[in-house]
Amino acid sequence: MMLDIQSVTVGYGTIPVLREVSIQVKPGQLVAVVGPNGAGKSTLFKTISGVLKPSSGKIRFEGVDIGDIPAAQRPHLGIAHVPEGRQVFPSLTVMENLELGASTEAGRLNWKDNIEKILDWLPRLAERREQMAGTLSGGEQQMLAIGRGLASSPKLLMLDEPSMGLSPVMADFIFERLIEIRRQTQLTVLLVEQRVAEALETADYGYVLEAGRTVLEGTHDVLSANDRVRQAYLGM
Repeated sequence: MMLDIQSVTVGYGTIPVLREVSIQVKPGQLVAVVGPNGAGKSTLFKTISGVLKPSSGKIRFEGVDIGDIPAAQRPHLGIAHVPEGRQVFPSLTVMENLELGASTEAGRLNWKDNIEKILDWLPRLAERREQMAGTLSGGEQQMLAIGRGLASSPKLLMLDEPSMGLSPVMADFIFERLIEIRRQTQLTVLLVEQRVAEALETADYGYVLEAGRTVLEGTHDVLSANDRVRQAYLGM
């Protein structure tokens, strides 16, 4: 198992946001986590990347308990977190942003190979390589945030709401690129996404999070056939 989250409870202060959440991600899988706003999806990612500490439960990455490993060290294990809202460095160029992503040991080692692939997968970044990141469109900034994550040579790429704030056409393009990147690399991806139909269609396995708890899990076929999912998320 690449990522094994067992009965994790975490919150801000004494108020739990996630309650007894368990999620597993196998190598090479794309696992989607869907659910309404406020369900705890971003909190889950912050917990995996070490920004928040669980009050109970365990998180194992490649069999190792990472509970005491500080957030700054987790990218070096192979965990890349592309946060909600993109969070690029606006006053740095596209290339400088990508270079910052490559600050892990694996990223530095594979920089030449990685940057070639990233610019091939996301050619808009190649066209804008000397442009300040703050002057890019929302879609281009999202591509840059994904490229920066890939530059670290991750084993696990965590994408938090990659389609947020994008036009449907741009969101579709981002999903197409992710599918293509996975096809070429077999990269393991954990995806939090508001476009539930696309997320489940793309995913090998999915979890539905509601009010901080995992209420459903299963393959794309299982979740898409579930009446609750069809009514609440797929508009059927």
